[in-house]
Amino acid sequence: MRATITSLSWIPSEAVTGMSKGAFELGVSHYDEPPPDSFEDLEELRAGDRFRFANVLAASGRVEDGRIVRAVYQPHSTVVMGSTTVRVGRLGATFAAVPLPVLRGEPEFRPDGSVRLTQTCGGRTAVPIPRAVPHPPFLKMQAPWVWTTLGLTLRPDGTSETELIGASTFPRHWVYDASRTLAFKSGLTDYAGWAAHSFGARTPWGDEDSPALVTEAESASERVLSKLLMSGASRPRITSLRAGETLTRQGDAGDELYLLLDGVLAVDVDGDELAQLGPGAILGERAVLEHGLRTSTLTAVTPVRVAVAPGDTIDRARLAMLADSHRREDRAGRAEPA
Repeated sequence: MRATITSLSWIPSEAVTGMSKGAFELGVSHYDEPPPDSFEDLEELRAGDRFRFANVLAASGRVEDGRIVRAVYQPHSTVVMGSTTVRVGRLGATFAAVPLPVLRGEPEFRPDGSVRLTQTCGGRTAVPIPRAVPHPPFLKMQAPWVWTTLGLTLRPDGTSETELIGASTFPRHWVYDASRTLAFKSGLTDYAGWAAHSFGARTPWGDEDSPALVTEAESASERVLSKLLMSGASRPRITSLRAGETLTRQGDAGDELYLLLDGVLAVDVDGDELAQLGPGAILGERAVLEHGLRTSTLTAVTPVRVAVAPGDTIDRARLAMLADSHRREDRAGRAEPA
């Protein structure tokens, strides 16, 4: 049996903070469009500048008597680096990224007959990023390192399991299962922490990996509405919350829509936490469509960034479709956001 899983890493809107944010706002560098929900040709995505780097974990296993007895990494199991384009006025230059050595674990054969393989891939841009860092050498010229650590479990029945074990805290990482369909994503970016610490010993090529905060992928309809919110004629207001702060309270009046850009929000109804939502979630449509009252309390589990837009930014028919999907999820035991 064979299986291939992939992570695509990209820079979402408003993810860069500090002095570097100015380069993105002036167009010297650029944020990325979200990758597709599924894909067929990774090289086509790379040629279209749709990701900064990809971790492709491909493996095969031989099954005997209901157990996998041999497993190997396939030749195309590797890192695929994108590029960085820098523009000043009408002039632009594209720099190929620099890959780091691929790290692979020995196949882990398990009592249930399955086998688990792990792979760390990453690299850095070739564009220098001068910055002060809070530990030796105290001044760095090279760009910080990016990476993901993926896990792939092969089972004797031909099925497989996908994991995001670890990842750099910047940029955003989307993980695709063996069918090349988006399965889940990293839930939090931390540009400042990444710039200060992600090189040398503080990486998987040194002494440590960073555990990944994993969240479920939002619905396809939410991805469409997210693009409409962020690319409309009137840009939404961006607000940030610290962990523990409240975005909405159940029963309060409200006529704004929210797009969760980064971090995790807990959904609470009548004192019970029903779910935790990650980046890409659209919130607030129930209050806009119905009686103007929030139907749940939304509290930041981690630091979060939220785009806030007037309720009439998106037509009511689209919002009604989203509200219906949230009700279906609620009947299945999932949250029905504010």
